Amino acid sequence: MPSLLVLVATLKVINMKQSDFQPFYLYLIAEKGLSANTAKAYLNDLRSYEKWMKCQVVDLDQEALEDFLAFLRKKGDAESSISRRVCSLKMYFIYLSIVGESKKEVFFESLKAVSLLPAVLTEKEVESLLKEEATGYFSIALELIYACGLRVSEVCALNIVDIGKDTLLVRGKGGKERVVPVASRTKERLDAYLNLEKREKEQMEPLFVNYKGQRMTRQEVWVEIKKAAKKAGIEKNVSPHTLRHSYATHMLERGADLRVIQELLGHSSITTTERYTHISKKKLQENFSKFHPLEDE
Repeated sequence: MPSLLVLVATLKVINMKQSDFQPFYLYLIAEKGLSANTAKAYLNDLRSYEKWMKCQVVDLDQEALEDFLAFLRKKGDAESSISRRVCSLKMYFIYLSIVGESKKEVFFESLKAVSLLPAVLTEKEVESLLKEEATGYFSIALELIYACGLRVSEVCALNIVDIGKDTLLVRGKGGKERVVPVASRTKERLDAYLNLEKREKEQMEPLFVNYKGQRMTRQEVWVEIKKAAKKAGIEKNVSPHTLRHSYATHMLERGADLRVIQELLGHSSITTTERYTHISKKKLQENFSKFHPLEDE
């Protein structure tokens, strides 16, 4: 293992500036045994992600990963280069887990398994999943994700003051706000939940509070949706983001305009939303192959 003096000397040689990634850089050299150039390449990958997404790497989620990979492929990056970037992100989250700075659940698959077409539940599967999580604030939280197409971070960030008559004020990525309508059934459940809680509430108090009296966390939602999916017998890899994907896909399949879906989801680019047209085309082809009489030949 290199000594501290060697590491300090290496930093001076490459003229590396102080950054949040410096401890990670030291970890790559001292613990993983990587060369200075390789470790620096990992850091460049992390910085390129932050530059493009305009947010910190620690805020990465499955949707952001898919968006980033789509961007890299669209601009013509080689698969080997994309694979290294995925490896860099994965290594960074492993490091954060080791040092106890992040318990975030981000799933990285092998590059071949990373699909730009996200997993989607059928409408029956969604109903089944929400039925299994039939009580408590997690039930309302999961239904809000599907009913309003929310990111898990957005549902966790909701305050009581954000609840309108039939809308929600949602704070998305980069602090951007949007107003989204709430399905009538979901609004009735939400109102019943607020009345049932009967705790002293300030308007800026979190909408969902866990048993510790603290704001509900993304990790808690991840755990609960996994439990609900298992009870419902759903074999797909279900996450909170699966409900958001399913919301957008079902809206599109029922005739919603793509631009409207873009606004509802809070996508800054229509390119991100256009992924759902590919999903619908895939389903169209599957139905054609299944039901067209000449396909029986």
